[in-house]
Amino acid sequence: MTVAERTRIVGVSLIVPVVLIVLWWVLSADSTSAFYPSLSSILTSFKDTWLFSRVGSDVVPSLIRFGLGYLLAVFLGIFFGVLFGRLRLLDLAFQPTVQFARSIPATGLVPVSITLMGIGNAPKIWLIGFVCMFPILLNTIDGVRGIERGLEDVARTFRLTRRQRIFQIQLPSAAPQIFAGMRISLAFAFIMMIVTEMVGATSGIGFVTLNAQQSFQVPLMWAGMILLGVLGAFLNILFLLVERRVLSWHYRSTGRIQ
Repeated sequence: MTVAERTRIVGVSLIVPVVLIVLWWVLSADSTSAFYPSLSSILTSFKDTWLFSRVGSDVVPSLIRFGLGYLLAVFLGIFFGVLFGRLRLLDLAFQPTVQFARSIPATGLVPVSITLMGIGNAPKIWLIGFVCMFPILLNTIDGVRGIERGLEDVARTFRLTRRQRIFQIQLPSAAPQIFAGMRISLAFAFIMMIVTEMVGATSGIGFVTLNAQQSFQVPLMWAGMILLGVLGAFLNILFLLVERRVLSWHYRSTGRIQ
């Protein structure tokens, strides 16, 4: 893809966001409502709060919880996904438990987590990891089971060890499905980061945003929502860049190289 084509794609993708921002600015310029302040006052609150005073005390802790919880989910999901995908009897034994656990509403686990482990960082990280593990786990199981029989025959012919089969054949072959699960879990991890900070927390973006709503600091509340949207979009773009880099061979083989 040429530079001109990339520029055109970026330009087209920015049209709707820019139009919406302009409309928001114009339509809210003369707003006198306490609940729908002007965009200019929201951006002023955003600058004063999130660009200066609360980055170290709230933004960084939120991102650390999110990152550690997500990495925990990726590790557990891939590890148990490969295990269950290759050992059918083990999968049959644990499948009812997995289906039960993944059916519990994620937000319903927050009070349980607080009761059992308190309100520190560790419970939040473990809860994010637990909730976000299941999409990766299920996709990894399906990916490992869907490996072509020919690849397995080649592995046996060359007498590859179990470790070599996992890292040189099974994981690369299942990588597209694993990344699909990881992308779903990325959104879940971001949501759970916010939810866990809104209940039983003393810092974080979710804590500040909810506290602003409860204390009627409406511009700060809206500023928190904008920050969450910006961070979510940035993390998604970052994930897509990593995915395209790691799965470049897959995109080339399917004619989807970008």
